[in-house]
Amino acid sequence: MTDSTEQPLDPEESRVARSAHRKAITLSVSAAVGGFLFGFDSSVINGAVDAIEKDFALSSTVTGFAVAVALLGCAVGAWYAGRLADRWGRPRVMLLGALMFLVSSIGSGFAFSVWDLILWRIVGGIGIGIASVITPAYIAEISPTAIRGRLASLQQLAITIGIFVALLSDQLFATTAGSVDSGTPIALGSSLFGLEAWRWMFLVAVIPSAVYAWVALTVPESPRFLVAKGKIEEARTVLRSVLNPRDVDAKVTQIEDSVTRDAKLVKQTSLRGPRFGLLPIVWVGILLSVFQQFVGINVIFYYSTTLWRSVGFDASDSFKVSTITAITNVVVTFIAIALVDKIGRKPLLLFGSAGMTISLGTMALAFTQATGTGDNVSLPSPWGTVALIAANVFVISFGASWGPVVWVLLGEMFPNRIRASALALAAAAQWLANFAITVSFPPMASGLGLSWVYAMYGTFALLSFVFVALKIKETRNRDLEDMEDTAPAPA
Repeated sequence: MTDSTEQPLDPEESRVARSAHRKAITLSVSAAVGGFLFGFDSSVINGAVDAIEKDFALSSTVTGFAVAVALLGCAVGAWYAGRLADRWGRPRVMLLGALMFLVSSIGSGFAFSVWDLILWRIVGGIGIGIASVITPAYIAEISPTAIRGRLASLQQLAITIGIFVALLSDQLFATTAGSVDSGTPIALGSSLFGLEAWRWMFLVAVIPSAVYAWVALTVPESPRFLVAKGKIEEARTVLRSVLNPRDVDAKVTQIEDSVTRDAKLVKQTSLRGPRFGLLPIVWVGILLSVFQQFVGINVIFYYSTTLWRSVGFDASDSFKVSTITAITNVVVTFIAIALVDKIGRKPLLLFGSAGMTISLGTMALAFTQATGTGDNVSLPSPWGTVALIAANVFVISFGASWGPVVWVLLGEMFPNRIRASALALAAAAQWLANFAITVSFPPMASGLGLSWVYAMYGTFALLSFVFVALKIKETRNRDLEDMEDTAPAPA
């Protein structure tokens, strides 16, 4: 059953539908605060890493691990989020994620050694991993079919805003820091109330964590979860307020039929299948997640300073350019929001893969002209300008396609009976891929050179085009209950 087959609404029905859409938008925006935490945590470490290394007298290896270890926590949180969501419900698991990130923010801000900082980073990572699974699942389940893609895209928009706010707050705290010795990171200087600036970079995350906790305490439960738990009247109330089906009872019956079918297939609700131990649709979700990271997008945000210095910017200007890049990422996400329900998910992904392949290939070519080694790499004119333009084309191509659309698909592509657990596995794979890219970039850049690294990312972008063309099925204008029709049967 799809909304696109229904008859036109009369004026009163249209008014009610608009009211329901506004309610769904409000709930989706609220839930997307989890995406904000996701983006904030990804970039807040950027401004603090040099100060942490100096403050705790760390080697570059330990520093790199302290930066990347949160991603392992994210994988753990994502893995367990689906199971907890099916047992406790979506809002309660949101609350758990918010509290873990709140505790992590305070612990990281007052860390007395690198080892307890690593512990708090892991705790925060678990909270972010939980949010990365629950947010798209919840938004998909409370969104009307006609605007589900746009609302699910809010997850990525919130991520990009989180990245921008993290970079901006890092810059603000760095500028308030007191004077320090020459050659010492500014973030080591004292800021508000005598605390070092790098500590405030973590402590400020208490604010969005508290907002997300408040959201978790106020949003309604998913109607599909309520039906599964036999709370039919509560499910009807939520359906009327956010989905506004013409016949609430028919919609409840449709969900009940789906739940009943799942109950009969209880032995088949696992993710196990004939393709290397998993169902084919689960592998599609995993590969979609892995490709999103293997194109190297997080290298731009985690290690952007190195890139901008190589094309001629000094250290302070590099920070500003990174912030501008983050703003660009926010703006282009609106392109995906505008188009995802009009032209579909698959065309946007294909467009993005093509743009990333070309731009990464151009960056690889530009860096064949590089001189110097390590942090002293530089590009002669005009290759520095070419690399700068290509890097921004890459961000635009990703931000308008793979960034938001992957989360849209992960929230809706799986059958109801495995949605939470399959999304959890796909998200865990995404965090592990993110970790692999993050920790491998520095040694690969120094050992192979940036040209080979960007060529590798470009190859993955090309492979992602082939993967989407062959394996991704369009989900636009399909009810979540209809996803059963496009998924391979359980083994």
